[in-house]
Amino acid sequence: MDSLHLPPLRSASGCVRLPGSKSISNRMLLLAALAQGTTEIRDLLDSDDTRVMLAALQKVGVGVTAMGSNAWRVEGSGGVFPVKDADLFMGNAGTAIRPLTAALALSGGHYRLSGVPRMHERPIGDLVDGLLQIGADIRYTGTSGFPPLAIHPARVKLAAPVRLRGDVSSQFLTALLMALPLTGEAVVIEMTTELISRPYIEITLNLMARFGVQVEREGWQRFTIAAGQGYRSPGVLHVEGDASAASYFLAAGAIGGGPVRVEGVGRDSIQGDVRFAEALEAMGARIEWGEQHIEARAPVSGKLQAFDLDLNHIPDAAMTLAVAALFADGRCLLRNIGSWRVKETDRIAAMAAELRKLDATVEEGADFIAVTPAPTLVPNCAIDTYDDHRMAMCFALVALGGVSVTINDPACVNKTFPDYFDALAEITAPVIAIDGPSASGKGTVAERVAAALGYHYLDSGSLYRLTALAALRAGLALNDEAGVAALAAGLPASFSGGRILLANDDVTDAIRTEEISVGASKVAALPAVRAALLARQRAYRRFPGLVADGRDMGSVVFPAAGAKVFLTASAQARAERRYKQLIAKGMPANMHALLQDLQERDARDAQRSVAPLRHCDDADLVDTTEMNIEAAVAAVMTIVQRSPL
Repeated sequence: MDSLHLPPLRSASGCVRLPGSKSISNRMLLLAALAQGTTEIRDLLDSDDTRVMLAALQKVGVGVTAMGSNAWRVEGSGGVFPVKDADLFMGNAGTAIRPLTAALALSGGHYRLSGVPRMHERPIGDLVDGLLQIGADIRYTGTSGFPPLAIHPARVKLAAPVRLRGDVSSQFLTALLMALPLTGEAVVIEMTTELISRPYIEITLNLMARFGVQVEREGWQRFTIAAGQGYRSPGVLHVEGDASAASYFLAAGAIGGGPVRVEGVGRDSIQGDVRFAEALEAMGARIEWGEQHIEARAPVSGKLQAFDLDLNHIPDAAMTLAVAALFADGRCLLRNIGSWRVKETDRIAAMAAELRKLDATVEEGADFIAVTPAPTLVPNCAIDTYDDHRMAMCFALVALGGVSVTINDPACVNKTFPDYFDALAEITAPVIAIDGPSASGKGTVAERVAAALGYHYLDSGSLYRLTALAALRAGLALNDEAGVAALAAGLPASFSGGRILLANDDVTDAIRTEEISVGASKVAALPAVRAALLARQRAYRRFPGLVADGRDMGSVVFPAAGAKVFLTASAQARAERRYKQLIAKGMPANMHALLQDLQERDARDAQRSVAPLRHCDDADLVDTTEMNIEAAVAAVMTIVQRSPL
């Protein structure tokens, strides 16, 4: 898509499982490639930047094999890349080109590295200068100090400490630290300036240690690698969730009420960007820390506080604070962020330009930006993203101000988080939950309401019917809780054009038989099956919104839905409707039997040990006993129109 239109959003709540960290993923891939032995990396981020690294490693002869579910096997090269002549396209992946440049400079081959036009504007001169000090042969083939580069074989000399600037990018130090153990000699790196983004160096040192190389650090000025160390595979590694990506969802919780929980990072994370949560706390947000999760809620007052913060330690996550400033009670100052100028775009200039579109007052300098929020946000703004994934992701939060916003070039999020907008929708997209007993008309009403609003539609009852059908086709007993739950977790169900598909097989009519109806009630009573289908149901929540019908929609699946309706009718009226439906389809029907079946099913549903069917206190009751479908739809639309979606 050229653009993505986000509707006005009123709240945020829910849980997000984070993708793997980009910084950890690309470091692990390169260290595994340089190590002795085979490494299995699990939960690797699947994104443009990691694909760039994987492709480059393959081109220089490293064996990498996909194992499914974001797991990869890397056959270590022992520090000597087998292929000695290669052209490598690095896209706009700084976490790939910089450490690879250092490793390739010590690999004794001829390599040419290039990227997209913006990559050729991103500095690499400080790293090249450091490598030239030890005798590397690296030449600029375009503008001096920037890619593209040509690397030639050279004899490395380590007679003196390598002197390196650290005030432009910490990735230069990361690159040298990761590559220099390949020499087998003692190495000293001395910083000639202040080192920025220090938490990213902590990640590098931590991962190097896991691969068997220890680095002695004297403050942040001097780093020593003892002679004789080499990388050895640790076997199996897991990538932490992306703490930078966590910032968008934590901010959503702080702005949109919450609670919003991110899973995959917590108090024990090796990533410095988890400290973004501390910045939110400084703004008054309520933060809860766990070992593998962080949760954010809005301040008790409901209004975020203005701040003045040095954000040198979390430059990527700090971008989210610049947008969060739109919701603060005064001028917010973000200091010591000069590295923004040399990222995927000039982020200070880009941020200032887009914030001004929203009527914010913005001051910018070489290494700071100050944001004074406008009394009201400008609606219907089109935000340019400058081919920068973080611009797209953080500006999507503007919609939580109750205004629509258009994100231009939303696909730029593929760099680090291809499913970002789906994940954001799962905690923010408006939801209308329609619940009620069997044959109350909730499915027909919900589908028509969704069509009227242009929302997505979820027939959750069909998921249970599909599970029952799939179980019977697989020869499973419907009381085999573990077996049916495992099947439900991977149920290949989809809805298209009013038809219901199971693994691309149209089963719209097949799941409406009485046998499957009874089977659906049986599997719905199994706690493990309900748990397996819960996440799948929530995944249907998408922009611009969702109308979800089915049992427990408002009480269990979407308890924070903006509008909740409990649609009911007398058992007699529901039996008559079911009778007419069956007769219209040419199917045999017995009125007495239908009524008895409905009454028995109502009793079973009300007495379930897990999530018994009931009218929630916060749901609007609509009794359709005397209504036709049109009247029932109109009644629900009236409720929706007065609800704070």
